[in-house]
Amino acid sequence: MLEKDIEKILVKEVKKLGGRAYKWVSPGNDGVPDRIVIFPNKPPMFVELKTESGALSDLQKVQIDRLRKLGQAVFIAKGIDGISEFFQLAGYENVSKALDCKYDL
Repeated sequence: MLEKDIEKILVKEVKKLGGRAYKWVSPGNDGVPDRIVIFPNKPPMFVELKTESGALSDLQKVQIDRLRKLGQAVFIAKGIDGISEFFQLAGYENVSKALDCKYDL
């Protein structure tokens, strides 16, 4: 599955929960995570999306490390399985289970 397809699934599922998954483009700061996810009444989480075989670039590793050193939650989601893990970590086990069933994970 392509990264853009994985991203669409993340955005759709976050919206269903009443949250937002903002695309993060930060001029002059290449390598920042793809999305800033905000669920109701929870702190923001940064999500970097990759295909199942995708790897972080060196610049992405630097940016993620910077955010984590600032105490921010950054999740690297590899494929649909990674999206399922993200929702489980965020406390939305029901979404994780639904994705697992839908995509035979």
